[in-house]
Amino acid sequence: HRQKKDTMPEENLTYVKEFILLGFSDLPNLQGFLFGIFSVMYLSIQIGNGLLIVLTKIDPALHTPMYFFLGNFSFLEMCYTSVTLPRMLADLWTQKRTISFLACAVQTCFLYIFGVAECLLLTVMAYDRYVAITKPLYYTLIMNHKVCIQLVVISWLTGVPVLIGETYQIFSLNFCGPNKINHVFCDAPPLFPLACTNTYNIEVSIHVVALLFVTMPFVLILASYIKIITTIMKLPSTSGRSKAFSTCSSHLMVVCFFYGSGSIVYLQPKSRQSSGSSKMLGLFYNTVTPMFNPLIYSLRNKDVIAALRKLLPKLFSLNISI
Repeated sequence: HRQKKDTMPEENLTYVKEFILLGFSDLPNLQGFLFGIFSVMYLSIQIGNGLLIVLTKIDPALHTPMYFFLGNFSFLEMCYTSVTLPRMLADLWTQKRTISFLACAVQTCFLYIFGVAECLLLTVMAYDRYVAITKPLYYTLIMNHKVCIQLVVISWLTGVPVLIGETYQIFSLNFCGPNKINHVFCDAPPLFPLACTNTYNIEVSIHVVALLFVTMPFVLILASYIKIITTIMKLPSTSGRSKAFSTCSSHLMVVCFFYGSGSIVYLQPKSRQSSGSSKMLGLFYNTVTPMFNPLIYSLRNKDVIAALRKLLPKLFSLNISI
């Protein structure tokens, strides 16, 4: 198939200037229903994560490294979903599914930048829990404010040059038609079948980048939790073990959601995926962690619940006075 692409006469090629995101066009009777469902999901992601950011800023009890990282992670989740969901909602509402070549490249680039930043920030959060449990006496010394800011900046910016270069490589391919992307947003896997040049080298390059920025952070998180669990099990009292593990359980659940849903999307054999299931899985991966993150941290965290109880009466009294 690739050899056939490479031998196509250059003079007969018409290069693509825009793409058509097919999205859920195969479900014409469900457009309104899907718009409603995904609108509610997007709003819940923005409101839930926004509320977590506000709580970590205004409540002095939450001015610790763990909640500083959580606030940044919540903001990252808001950005991550904003790359894909608003565009998809607009397509569902207007039925205009065209996206320019440049807009497609920008969407892909930001999707990768925010996705990698999430992997790195989850690793930083695991390191924070590792230091808190294995070196409690030195915790405030090691995780001082300057170090926390540096770790967040590293998480946000480390992958940016590599991922911009990766996106440039993907969109430097010759796309000569058809221009229909069988997905709900721009991503490398559904783009490669549209290229009329060999994509093997770029696919290998993407796998290397994924190994570096996705698999390696996961290995570091796993190593941190092996050490954390080993340390917790050595604690003499049951209440001590319970309290230590409760400070990690929320983060561990978010890691499981993020990497678990990502594995389902990207590691499932292509032969088992229909076009419809790949779209739903892609959206599931983009929305499941951002949507459940605020619930996990608010329902399983006494500090967040206490901060919420203090904030809600103030909001109600403000509404009544207005």
